Amino acid sequence: MRQTTLPLDLFLADIGRNPPHRVNGTAMFMTSDPEGAPVVLLHHLKHNKALHQQVVLLAVSSVEVPDVEDVDRVRVVALEHGFFRVTAKYGFMETPNVPEIIALCVEQGLRTRAQETSYYLGRERLIPTGQAKMMRWRKKPFVCLARNAQSATQFFGLPPNRVVELGSQIEF
Repeated sequence: MRQTTLPLDLFLADIGRNPPHRVNGTAMFMTSDPEGAPVVLLHHLKHNKALHQQVVLLAVSSVEVPDVEDVDRVRVVALEHGFFRVTAKYGFMETPNVPEIIALCVEQGLRTRAQETSYYLGRERLIPTGQAKMMRWRKKPFVCLARNAQSATQFFGLPPNRVVELGSQIEF
């Protein structure tokens, strides 16, 4: 999956050269790689040919301490073209909570309204027929575990009526 991401600086340079249509509000894209443009963002732009006025790339990571203090939890970096990179850290005994993260972002200057924010998540369907160096009999239980995992909406405490999921199929 990491191979399909685009370096964020290249993506932002392309946005500067070819600005898409912008709509009001905030779009928050969840990502595991804060340095790359999330695949769900690339799919969204490819299919909808528009972006929100404010785009937040949110990466949540777990650190090797039980709890993280609020002052150390969130870091907001303003990028160009209305983009923001937000990184949030949670201890291994804590459960991430995106509304809490947004409240901490507001303290750092990010302006957003809950009813004008859409959360974009990727939904991957794993297909165990690819060339990955894993025996086929091991791929099938992995697919089953991934399918039965808790949804990202529930895990991150996202408001279900504000979530948009874009799906893709991944052969491995």
